Amino acid sequence: MPPRLHPPAAGAYPAALAQRVLDDALAHGCRVYAIAGLQGSGKSTLAAQVAAAGAARGLRVAVLSIDDCYLGRRERLRLGRQVHPLLATRGPPGTHEVALACDTLDALRTHGVARLPRFDKLADTRLPPSRWPQARGIDLTLFEGWFLKTPAQTAAELAAPVNALEREEDRDGRWRGYCNQALAERYPTLWQRLDRLLFLQPPGFDTVPDWRWQQERQAQARAPGRGGMDRAQVERFVRLFERVSRQALARLPAIAELSLRLDAQRRVLD
Repeated sequence: MPPRLHPPAAGAYPAALAQRVLDDALAHGCRVYAIAGLQGSGKSTLAAQVAAAGAARGLRVAVLSIDDCYLGRRERLRLGRQVHPLLATRGPPGTHEVALACDTLDALRTHGVARLPRFDKLADTRLPPSRWPQARGIDLTLFEGWFLKTPAQTAAELAAPVNALEREEDRDGRWRGYCNQALAERYPTLWQRLDRLLFLQPPGFDTVPDWRWQQERQAQARAPGRGGMDRAQVERFVRLFERVSRQALARLPAIAELSLRLDAQRRVLD
């Protein structure tokens, strides 16, 4: 059994884990290696560490998040008016520009020149293309996201609300039905571009609000004066993700090629 790995207090995962993930990607000949994990699980941190480990070995590694492919605020406001008000808030399936993610991964896979979209979460909008970093001749792309390869639910599973937000603001199920249909119809073409999937598996959904609040405070500390969410807003925001997060918890351990169980402090148990 491999040793239990403990991330240091700064929030990073152990260097040994980053090396293991890089070895896993290279051993399977991956061009696009995916890292899934619920909000606040540290998937962006791990992706950055794996990229640094790859660079130390002379590899050109790009990191892309599905969050960077969120629809801009204007597009989401339009969805909020035309379909359901909850779609104005970024997050669930149906609020991403899937074609942008696919095109970017395709460009990275061919060793060509690619511009990497970037989303400013504090400003809640995608940066203009003129501010996207450029990547060229990439050997490995790390693609991270909170619901990668999560399958859609059945109509029966959609029927009952999972929390107060759904009971009060989605009484007819129109919002969750739209998100579920998007998950079923739009995202599989993106999932097909992922060569291998690692799932950072939390002990349960109840840890996610605390993790997301820690993440929010860190983001605000890096950019003081730029706003962001308070604790109550974070709690509400997380509830938008709860349904698909619970589906990911139930289904991804059997779908991902590799799963690593975490405890509430994000220590790796496997």
